[in-house]
Amino acid sequence: MLLTIDVGNTQTTLGLFDGEDVVEHWRISTDPRRTADELAVLMQGLMGNHTAVHEAVVEGLAICSSVPAVLHELREVTRRYYGDVPAVIVEPGVKTGVHVLMDNPKEVGADRIVNALAANHLYGGPCIVVDFGTATTFDAVNARGDYVGGAIAPGIEISVEALGVRGAQLRKIELARPRNVIGKNTVEGMQSGILYGFAGQVDGLVDRMAKELSKDPDDVQVIATGGLAPLVLGEATTIDVHEPWLTLIGLRLVYERNRPA
Repeated sequence: MLLTIDVGNTQTTLGLFDGEDVVEHWRISTDPRRTADELAVLMQGLMGNHTAVHEAVVEGLAICSSVPAVLHELREVTRRYYGDVPAVIVEPGVKTGVHVLMDNPKEVGADRIVNALAANHLYGGPCIVVDFGTATTFDAVNARGDYVGGAIAPGIEISVEALGVRGAQLRKIELARPRNVIGKNTVEGMQSGILYGFAGQVDGLVDRMAKELSKDPDDVQVIATGGLAPLVLGEATTIDVHEPWLTLIGLRLVYERNRPA
């Protein structure tokens, strides 16, 4: 089986593939202080506690990371605990098949390239990937499958935390759908502003990007992914598809392009 690991700034997602199918997945907090030994114990514990996969043999590893400290420790995990297992880490020099049409291609996060690869593979171009993570990122892929650029906005959780910290009479709230758009109390008002405000942001940015990406904006597929995507799905009218494991699928595709013969 193939173990895929996507390290984000806030959360790390792991997925175990049997062929093209995700047979199990886990989501844990990203902690740059964890050592390689702690990460290995955590990974093996997650797999060992699931009856469906506790006897699974990891035959390959595919990793991308937005956090250099964690990536360093994961390299050590692959060396010490999976030394005989082929491992592919998405970094410069790894074949993705995605042409990055940016001023400085090295600035683009590995997860965004992997998302572009998976989106084009699953749905074709032109398409836009909206990833709801620590930041909300918008990534544009043209009809040829090239990564042509994107946009970065503050993430939902960051905005909620900022309101709680900077608002004298505001506080941290649960990310949930309020009863009405017009809130009847402070909590509902904040929930409404966050939920419908972000939905409007998504629709506004997607509309503008689609017009630049294609002569017929209706041809542009919009794929949502990321841990907070379900919160906005029912309100953002421009989203066509929800693919929660898009990055993991992209990692599987990168592994297949780079694994030893």
